[in-house]
Amino acid sequence: MSPTPTGRLFGNDLVLTRTFPAPIDDVWASITEPDRTARWFGPWQGDAAPGRPIKVQMVQEEGQPWMDMTIDACESPRRLALSAVDDWGAWHLDLVLTEDAGVTTLTFTQHLTGKENVGEVGPGWEYYLDLLVTSRDGGPKPDFTDYFPAQKEYFEAQRG
Repeated sequence: MSPTPTGRLFGNDLVLTRTFPAPIDDVWASITEPDRTARWFGPWQGDAAPGRPIKVQMVQEEGQPWMDMTIDACESPRRLALSAVDDWGAWHLDLVLTEDAGVTTLTFTQHLTGKENVGEVGPGWEYYLDLLVTSRDGGPKPDFTDYFPAQKEYFEAQRG
């Protein structure tokens, strides 16, 4: 499989979209309910409320580490904003859902603090969002080696 990268860099914002033939509430559940996030990203624990910390397990990463995150905004079923700081830097994520005629579009934005790592970050999010798609449609799980380093040049070319 050779997935085609879709992410675009707008200033310091890395933006990716995915479309689902499903109502917004169902897609919202896929990005917010721990048993459903476990299918593509990882389960989470904590008090899900704006300003509150949660712990998210990164089940696709080596060692399946837990990561501390903060819910910056939760506007069900349209917007979820999260942030975290780890060894790789600061993560500011914004997930926005819109629905039109039973089709829901997820616009995923990572507000980057700089463009130097977009060649690594972009392929990672392409992979995770494709995992979200396959967690919903039952398709085969993608292989990360089809994303990185294959898509690195695509994302680095957008740095300008």
